[in-house]
Amino acid sequence: MLLHCTASLSKLPLGVHYWFADWLLYPMMYYVVRYRRRITAKNLAAAFPDKSEKERTLIEKDFYHQFCYTMVENIYGYRASDEEMRQRVIFGNMEEVNRLVDAAGGGIFMLAHMGNWEWQASVQQWVSEGVTELNVYRQLKNKRMDRLMLALRAKRGGECVEKNRILREMVRYKAEKKPVTIGLLSDQKPRPEVTRTWVEFLHQETGFLDGGEVLGKKFGYPVFYAFITRPQRGYYHTDMRLIAAEPQKTAEGEITKAYARMLEENIQAQPALWLWTHNRFKWKKG
Repeated sequence: MLLHCTASLSKLPLGVHYWFADWLLYPMMYYVVRYRRRITAKNLAAAFPDKSEKERTLIEKDFYHQFCYTMVENIYGYRASDEEMRQRVIFGNMEEVNRLVDAAGGGIFMLAHMGNWEWQASVQQWVSEGVTELNVYRQLKNKRMDRLMLALRAKRGGECVEKNRILREMVRYKAEKKPVTIGLLSDQKPRPEVTRTWVEFLHQETGFLDGGEVLGKKFGYPVFYAFITRPQRGYYHTDMRLIAAEPQKTAEGEITKAYARMLEENIQAQPALWLWTHNRFKWKKG
């Protein structure tokens, strides 16, 4: 039922979706429900202590608009053609990406909750022919929502793999000599007792997941950061920046720290694009 409703709504023009986001969804989320506004304001104050309250409020409002755009864009994207998605999500530096991935037999794409992160699955259309994109995800407790999100993500040709299965799948692809790229949302909040890499990030001592680094070293795959910007509403540019061509030769934590630095630069470039509703700075070292 939920998927059928989404499929029906996806037939509406994108302009109608944006009208709904601006005039119905945004006021409801921001003024009525006040969805996680306290956490968002706290995060912005911690991340940008040099900005005035007025400046942070403008970022906050822009973020909630972007948050609503992401929701309606994902519905619209269910019906969008591959040709349209290639115009709406442009990936830069793919010549170097494909060269290194082809040579190593795989690659690691470390992403973040920037812009419309769901649309980043369309990278499958930009990698070399024969390369499979595996997108790591965490299974949702709500089974209906889980099926819906899997259906939306699968539209671009990549394969969704639950995080507890990704290692087995990578071993299988390696054994079968099938080239593969792995998409990881690496800005999630890890529990402090298992965090191995801590970074000074947006003025906060912050723990980072190191899965991208661990997998890159284990399989010898080059590691990239997806630097996402939004030139205009409904369009995203993803610059695939190389973190490490030979991960095995890097020091412990080097790749994860480089990812954190690139993410911070990305956020400072367009702060409204990051998902500020995460309670990202909840835990501290020790």
